[in-house]
Amino acid sequence: MRAGADGVQSLERAFLLLELMAEDGGEVALSRLAADSGLPLSTIHRLVRTLVARGYVRQLPSRRYVLGPRLIHLGESSSRTLGTWARPHLVSLVDTTGETANLAMLDGDRVVYVAQVPSRHSMRMFTEVGRRVHLHCTGVGKALLSQVPPGTARELVVRGGMPRRTPRTITDPDELLAELGVIADRGYALDDGEQETGVRCIAVPVPGGPAQTALSVSGPESRLPLESVPEIAAVLQATAADLAAELHDDRGGVLSGRSS
Repeated sequence: MRAGADGVQSLERAFLLLELMAEDGGEVALSRLAADSGLPLSTIHRLVRTLVARGYVRQLPSRRYVLGPRLIHLGESSSRTLGTWARPHLVSLVDTTGETANLAMLDGDRVVYVAQVPSRHSMRMFTEVGRRVHLHCTGVGKALLSQVPPGTARELVVRGGMPRRTPRTITDPDELLAELGVIADRGYALDDGEQETGVRCIAVPVPGGPAQTALSVSGPESRLPLESVPEIAAVLQATAADLAAELHDDRGGVLSGRSS
């Protein structure tokens, strides 16, 4: 019985280390993992060696560690499943707002769209399933950045770059970090023509989702006036809470030792 309990504990700890690596942008030193996890360094060495041997973690010449290539297949399968779960919620958002609804996930120093239900209005936008885009100029990217520590957010945007997409794009890390504080306080992010001229996007994080996940509604500024943003944000927050509850129930609860 004891061996079984130890096995479950080791599994929980291994997943904890993978989640911490992902939250730190996918590259981290063992000392950082020890500080963030509270686990003994000897335990982390043992678990990371196993993860490296299985291809889930890779060691760099700098002796830091990154998430390994074997996670790609798991991530692709998870994204497809998540998109299937989310589709009814996205359809509901389109029915309520009339605009395109998106689901996106943090992917290293980018954000990737994993599901979408388009608006019934005819307008082609840059968002499409599978596209990886920068974090600093998208609603979903800023919503996700607002959920990580400021130091991690800065590392992600500096590493990923902050190209100017439109005259409204924020390209200064300090200015972006100040906005992320506002986003965290009010609970939603706004891309006000920062990725694509004339397109407005409202986004919220999915609380307790599997990895960092965000929902958004996007459309032309003419159909998404600024005065409508708080109302749409409230609809998004309610939908995100429903999706998070559904995912949580399906997984049988959050693992002990990690808060949602």
